[in-house]
Amino acid sequence: MPFRICVIGCGALSSQAHGPACRRYAERHPEVELAACCDLDTARAASYQQANGFRRHYGDYRTMLASERPDAVCLMAPVDKTCELSCAVMELGFPLLMEKPPGLNRDECLAMIAAADRSGVPNQVAFNRRYTPLVQELRARLAAEFQPTDIQNLRYDFFRINRRDADFATTAIHGIDTASFIAGSPYRRVRCRYQELPALGPTVANIFMDCDLVSGATVQITFCPVTGVIIERATVSLFDHTYFLNLPIWQAYDSPGRLLHLQRGACVEDLAGGTLEGADLMYVAAGFYGENASFFDDLRAGRRPQGDLRSGLQAVEIADCLRQRRPEYVATSLTAP
Repeated sequence: MPFRICVIGCGALSSQAHGPACRRYAERHPEVELAACCDLDTARAASYQQANGFRRHYGDYRTMLASERPDAVCLMAPVDKTCELSCAVMELGFPLLMEKPPGLNRDECLAMIAAADRSGVPNQVAFNRRYTPLVQELRARLAAEFQPTDIQNLRYDFFRINRRDADFATTAIHGIDTASFIAGSPYRRVRCRYQELPALGPTVANIFMDCDLVSGATVQITFCPVTGVIIERATVSLFDHTYFLNLPIWQAYDSPGRLLHLQRGACVEDLAGGTLEGADLMYVAAGFYGENASFFDDLRAGRRPQGDLRSGLQAVEIADCLRQRRPEYVATSLTAP
């Protein structure tokens, strides 16, 4: 029997990243069938179907799921619809990969977790940085040589150009999640400072986070949404060792990225992102292929995905803290991503 995949939501992000990722996965696994895609705009769904090799398209997701009975569903919905639609799909009994954020606040995320628990279906949050090849390479090196308690400090710089979003927290959640993921530890306490920039918009601000992790490491995250460059850079400091990571995110200045390891001032390794498989494909280099492939691989092998809703709860809580401009976050859940 084929492993059948359906996609809900054929908008810009889905078209640029998730659709091509599904197509690549199906090309590499002949037993996989791209059954159908769905969007309220049926013309857009038809275009998505043709571009990515799906067999059919629909304008209603319930009709699609009832007709196709897929083995996996990928949900790429607007952030204000993610909770409602995720709960509905899981309650219908379909394994679900959902775009971030997994809810806009703790209550929404808990509602999604409850729906997953009631249905018993596997689920995964699409935090694509976790699956970026260079992030995976850094995690592998840290795991091979160190314990999370060996990490002293991690700095994460998250800069954008002219991002005047009404709610930048839905993007900032990536930096929050990635820093914790790299360090291998949840947050214990976060202190936040906001440099409001009202001349650029009522919600525009630079955000500075000073964090303590359960592992004992400290983390500083800087969000600057209206700079002159798009970058995401991480610096990991340990005794005698430092790692510099430049992520290849979207049109980032650092693309195709780089991972540099120094020991006592000497370069131990300089890994250019352009040497990794698929580096010329944005949706591979930025982790979209990896997150989809990981979800599908886990389902086909009968494994529960590691990056499930519970692993995203704390990032949701901290992002909501930023949204509300609160000065401090103290952990209520300590689940490591």
